[in-house]
Amino acid sequence: MRSRIEELLPLAEQNDGLVTAAQARALGIADSVLARLTQRGKLERVARGVYRIPYFPADRLSQYREAVLWARASHGPEQVALSHETALSVYGISDVNPARVHLTVPKNARLRRQKPKWIVIHRGELPPTDVTTHEGLPVTTVAKSVLDVMETTGRSGLARQAIKDARKEGFISAAELRRLTRQLNQHVHGGAQKAQVTA
Repeated sequence: MRSRIEELLPLAEQNDGLVTAAQARALGIADSVLARLTQRGKLERVARGVYRIPYFPADRLSQYREAVLWARASHGPEQVALSHETALSVYGISDVNPARVHLTVPKNARLRRQKPKWIVIHRGELPPTDVTTHEGLPVTTVAKSVLDVMETTGRSGLARQAIKDARKEGFISAAELRRLTRQLNQHVHGGAQKAQVTA
C-alpha cells in the first residue's frame, strides 16, 4: 500500500515539491494527516495551506510557485499572475533581482490568509490578453510587465533594458519593440511634464 507522501509525490513533482492542502484533500488526504506529516518532518509548512516535500531541490522558480499557490490556496482567486519586476525576472530580461515576489490579483479577489512578508500584492484587471504561461507559471506579458514597472517605480532605464532583452530573446516582435518604446517615451515625457506642472 502506498504511503500518504507517495500519494502526494505526483502533485509535488509538478510544483517543485509544493502541494496545497486543497490538492491533498482532493486526493482524500485530510488536513490532520498533513499536520502529522509536518510534525514528523515529512512535510514542511511553507505558508498557510501550502506544504513542501523537504527533499525536493528548490530551483530559482520555487519561491514564485510558492507565491502563486499561496494566493490560490483556501478558495483564493484562480486568476493570479506574477507581475512587475518578478515577471521580468521570470522571463530573464533585464538584470532585475526583486527582493520580494510581486503578484497581481483581481481587484475584488479575497485573500483570507495572512500575507507572507516576502509577497507584494497588486490589485488590478487581469484580462487573458495580459497573462501568459512561462516555465509553467502564470505571468503578466512582457508588455504589461514593463508598463507596470514604469507605472509603479518610474525606472525607465530598467524598462528600456527589459524591452531590449525581450526583443533579443524573441519574446516580442520588432513592431512590439517600437510600440513599447513609444509608450515608454510618452510615459517618461508625460511624467516630466506633470512634475513641471506640480512644481
